[in-house]
Amino acid sequence: MAKPQAWTATELEDWLDEELDAALSLRRTSHAAALALASLGRDQQDFARHWITIVAKTNPELAFHFANRAADGLKRMNPDDTEAWIIQAMDVYDKMGLYPAIAALGAVEAFATARAERARAATLEDVGPMLELFLQALSGRRLRLENGEHAFTDTTRLFLPASIASYPSRAENLRLYKAMAAHLWAQTWFGTFPGGDPERLVTRCQAFPDPDYACALFHALETIRLDACLARELPGLYRELRALHDRPPAAPPWWPWVTRLEAADATVDTTYDALSDLYGEAVPEPRPYQGVLDGGAVAAALAERIEQERTALQNALKKLLAGKRPPPPGQDERRFSTGQDQPGRTEATLLLDGEPLATPPDVRALMQSITQDLGDIPDDYLVPAGDGGYAPENPKKAEDVWKGTYHEEGALLYNEWDYKRQHYRKEWCVLREIDVHPAEEPFVAETLRKYAGLSARLRKTFEALRGENAVQRRQKHGDEIDFDALIEGYADLRSGRELQDGLFLRNKRLARNIAVMFMVDMSGSTKGWINDAERESLVLLCEALEILGDRYAIYGFSGITRKRCEMYRVKRFDEPYNKDVRARITGIKPQDYTRMGVAIRHLCGLLKGVEARTKLLVTLSDGKPDDYDGYRGEYGIEDTRQALLEAKRDGIHAFCITIDTDARDYLPHMYGAANYALIDDVRKLPLKISDIYRHLTS
Repeated sequence: MAKPQAWTATELEDWLDEELDAALSLRRTSHAAALALASLGRDQQDFARHWITIVAKTNPELAFHFANRAADGLKRMNPDDTEAWIIQAMDVYDKMGLYPAIAALGAVEAFATARAERARAATLEDVGPMLELFLQALSGRRLRLENGEHAFTDTTRLFLPASIASYPSRAENLRLYKAMAAHLWAQTWFGTFPGGDPERLVTRCQAFPDPDYACALFHALETIRLDACLARELPGLYRELRALHDRPPAAPPWWPWVTRLEAADATVDTTYDALSDLYGEAVPEPRPYQGVLDGGAVAAALAERIEQERTALQNALKKLLAGKRPPPPGQDERRFSTGQDQPGRTEATLLLDGEPLATPPDVRALMQSITQDLGDIPDDYLVPAGDGGYAPENPKKAEDVWKGTYHEEGALLYNEWDYKRQHYRKEWCVLREIDVHPAEEPFVAETLRKYAGLSARLRKTFEALRGENAVQRRQKHGDEIDFDALIEGYADLRSGRELQDGLFLRNKRLARNIAVMFMVDMSGSTKGWINDAERESLVLLCEALEILGDRYAIYGFSGITRKRCEMYRVKRFDEPYNKDVRARITGIKPQDYTRMGVAIRHLCGLLKGVEARTKLLVTLSDGKPDDYDGYRGEYGIEDTRQALLEAKRDGIHAFCITIDTDARDYLPHMYGAANYALIDDVRKLPLKISDIYRHLTS
């Protein structure tokens, strides 16, 4: 077959005028762009035309600028790199607007140079998830990774370059990422920024005639101390640091201080003493993983976190006191204290009146974080909040953060799949978790009375399911004869072959290891019968699951636009089914729209953190994905499908239970032909859901 001829400049100019001018509602000359595209081969022209059409759907003005630069980009880069250049510009448009996106398109030469280095480069996007897990394991406190021009930390976030190509191989650049992250973590763990005095670094450096030089000298000295800490605590990691850097010998005036800084009892005070003594000496070349120090950012983050954590601990202690016995005779109130073998380095033990107290995991993590900042837990932190709770002057609630000027403080950001681009919109959806407001209505009791017969039947069914046995075949000893093995053995014996030993069946108690996440549609369309049926279904399920012993969590989802995606906590995995959970189930009310992709990604993230052999995501919904800002039709369906594919890759089995009579038009595409159930009458939902669950998990 003959290869199609290239488009002529006239044909391209007419097409560009038709594709772009109508959308722009003004006459724009496309002559120069057409001439440039005409110089390309037909394959490159078709590539450019394809992407001009896609970009025009995002913004026609941006598409026009791409058309003017497409030929330059395609001459410098291969199609894959050119596509990455286009996607980067559209990501910039999504986050920052038109003019920064046009500037990103204009930087085609710089982008082409960076892509040429990409073969050996490591990127934060690729290595970030692994580094976050690595840091979580080191500190027990989540340190969020973000892009930054330089490597530094404010003790809450770690800023790392978007890409690193300092070494000739990708493996070495990945090692440098790990070394940078570890060294920044060491600053937070080994006391570079004491929480009791968050502005100390700034004030101490400003006391010298040249504050910038003093800060650089302090950083060089502190790096020596932190390297020694890592060598003692994590020798394997330290060897990776040394492999990146041939450390030159220190100047003679430094020798005594190097010995003192590398001693096990050295602290940041030792570094400040060395700074005062060595001020005026030349600062050595920074080590590759050293990064920079930003004392102002550290002071701001520490001050905010210290206040938040004190409030959180005092409120947590108030909850722990609820239901405890009264104080001993002669004691006005019960007193909390801590036990700790090595202040600042080991986990504190919470004591109540001198006796160890069972502490929930979230409280233990909070205490560890406070200890990490302050070295120990101050006595005033251990005073429970009084009636009404201790709270800052302007308490912030997740549901209140949307009021007034929109911002993303405390939110989680998720990608969203754009099927037209065939790429993700980066950090496009803003999500917050909110507790369902509990309701004191007698809904649960009324539901159990209404379905008393069904509830009793479900209990018996689930009790039988809990007691199921797994049959092991071809055992040497067992409860019954394995007739299949016996027949095969007899045939072997008659043919002269050796008889196998395993001729018995043995029943083994089946150990269930299941974690289930229920994702409940709380969109406005569930108002009335549907909302009642969802809540009744959850009540019956919870009652049955308490018998079965499976771990489960319940979250509702709704929101309005990509900037207000909300998850409503009903029951967490680590939370018992108690009166608070029952009150939250009662309090489930219809909200706004149905943006499903971001909800699936968030809940699958929670499921991934649970150790279980089988992980299920069960969705209760009354309709297809939909939102006010255009998240409907093919766009919403394709994003939801992509989120479900991501869940499948993570080993999570997704299933949807719906009452939408049109579900057969889209659910097979999203979930697969066998992974959904259609309930044709909303009143049957409570009757069917437990049976569906039994089939899913048996």
